[in-house]
Amino acid sequence: MPLWTVHHTPGTLTRDDKSRLAARITDHYEQVGLPRFYVVTLFHEARPEDFYVGGRPAPAGIRITIDHIARRNPDQETRRRTARWINEILRPHLERHADLHWEFHADETSRDLWMINGIVPPPEGSEAEKTWAQQNSTSPY
Repeated sequence: MPLWTVHHTPGTLTRDDKSRLAARITDHYEQVGLPRFYVVTLFHEARPEDFYVGGRPAPAGIRITIDHIARRNPDQETRRRTARWINEILRPHLERHADLHWEFHADETSRDLWMINGIVPPPEGSEAEKTWAQQNSTSPY
């Protein structure tokens, strides 16, 4: 389950921007074999007086935290590659804003602490996971 939490100042992302970004994020994970419903994107608007960078209010800012549970990067090179594709996903949506402070980080969390609808997700690459991806929903396995 990738969970993308996007904190942003008002006016930084429109409703359409959010929809396109969430779709692009989901499309990427589907391309690498994850069920689409694994991907959750949350947008939280924060007023500039509630969004501080370096101890000062940021008039325009975006801070993204990404939790990866369904997959893990085994080494530094794959972690760097993941950071590059995250950057590629975000850049077109964010670089058009002048004076925007934006950053992200991704954490990898143990699958042992993860359930969807009360079910432990199937092992990576298993037939059950492929079934979940085809159905785009959970089912007993």
